[in-house]
Amino acid sequence: MPVLPSMLASEDPTWLDSTVVTSQDKEIAGVSPRVGTVGSVPGAPSTDEPTVPEANPDPYIYDMRDACTDGDSRTFDQCIAVVAGCSTGGGESGTESGTVLYRYKSRADITPPAWSFDSGPHCVYTDKPAEKPRDVLAEIAGQIAHEFQQVPIAPAVIGSQPGPHTLRGRETNVWAEAATQTFQLNLLGQEVTITATPAAYTWDYGDGTLFGPTDVHGAPLHEDRIGEQTRTSHVYTETGEKYINLTTHFNGTYTVNGGPELPIPGQGNIPSAPLWIKVWRAQINLYADNCFENPNGIGC
Repeated sequence: MPVLPSMLASEDPTWLDSTVVTSQDKEIAGVSPRVGTVGSVPGAPSTDEPTVPEANPDPYIYDMRDACTDGDSRTFDQCIAVVAGCSTGGGESGTESGTVLYRYKSRADITPPAWSFDSGPHCVYTDKPAEKPRDVLAEIAGQIAHEFQQVPIAPAVIGSQPGPHTLRGRETNVWAEAATQTFQLNLLGQEVTITATPAAYTWDYGDGTLFGPTDVHGAPLHEDRIGEQTRTSHVYTETGEKYINLTTHFNGTYTVNGGPELPIPGQGNIPSAPLWIKVWRAQINLYADNCFENPNGIGC
């Protein structure tokens, strides 16, 4: 992404992690762009204790920067909607004015950092508008996978044809009915929307046969086509009661305060209620007479 006019050095504050740095400050304060770390100030007492870096599974470091200045607003349509909503008040008290920010990222193992645009614009609320807000987007990103596993995603409903009774040696068609679902949360004073979308299905036909994960959810057949093979149908070789099980794998995305949609790592694996069916065998007999002629015949 090209450098935006609003990102050039100016007298406006530039958000660098947990410290506010103006263009004047940059010449006299050594501020590290690493998340949560501040560099040493020239002339400050030194320490002989070594600094042990904290383990960080995220290979990136992040930098929050002012967004949606006049120049940006003329260039990006998203700024118009985000700025309008951000100025109406929100956060935990519902009356706070938000700050519109871009998020930039760089690999943590690169020195000096090579910043590139990551996402935004984002509206971020803080209890104390005079202070620089925390990087709540990074904090939310660290929590969102856990929150995704907690939301009550409704499982898919299983259908079968024929059912609940079917025949050994014949095609039994099954399908799943799953829906995209959204959930509203408040995390760290920010309005977060999680969307769960069915993406794949794993079938267990109840006789030891598994199929999937597959993106095929199946569909019911017209009545005159029942018994045809489908991509999700199954042929039972043994009679008896069976329980068809299904796990639906949902992909997740989230937005913060109506900002851009971001992916959630991992999947939500949601089991459905088992579907009971009974498999029967079909027997063919030839009849030479009727029950009046042979009262002891088969079926009489």
